[in-house]
Amino acid sequence: MTAHDPGRTALDPRRTALVLVDLMERIVALPLAPRPGTDVLAAAARLADTFRTAGAPVVHIRVERPNIATQPPGSELVPDLVDDGEPVVVKRTIGGFQDTGLHELLSALGATTLVLGGIATNLGVESTARAACDLGYELVFAEDAMSALTDAEHRATVELDFPRLGTVAAVSAITLDGPE
Repeated sequence: MTAHDPGRTALDPRRTALVLVDLMERIVALPLAPRPGTDVLAAAARLADTFRTAGAPVVHIRVERPNIATQPPGSELVPDLVDDGEPVVVKRTIGGFQDTGLHELLSALGATTLVLGGIATNLGVESTARAACDLGYELVFAEDAMSALTDAEHRATVELDFPRLGTVAAVSAITLDGPE
């Protein structure tokens, strides 16, 4: 895959999964950059609809703070984000793979390529991406379906790190097609 593809990124729906990281009420509500959480959520929802229409899996990840009895208010995924039957993986670390069963779930779904989005670009999304890369997944980063606490953090990850791990693309450029 290319480092940054401003054109069309066509993926096989039988081998591709969308992984959305930490789109929880309290995280979406944070002051974020380069775009607010509501814009990230809207882009992620459009992308999820593309995956659902193509019959490709959508997997959601949310974080829980370890060793506390009650999670902070707003710790659930944003309402209406998850369709019935879509898996929700709970993590207790920055990344989505450590002790969560995510790799086994994705393997069972037949996914060899992951499209990633969520908040924060340089934390949960990047940590999940690095582990996915180590596990051999092909990666596509939906740039406009993610944001960070600062523009500089988002830009550094998207411009310096993600191109080394996979393809960076806009949500509008990601399509799901059958095999060539």
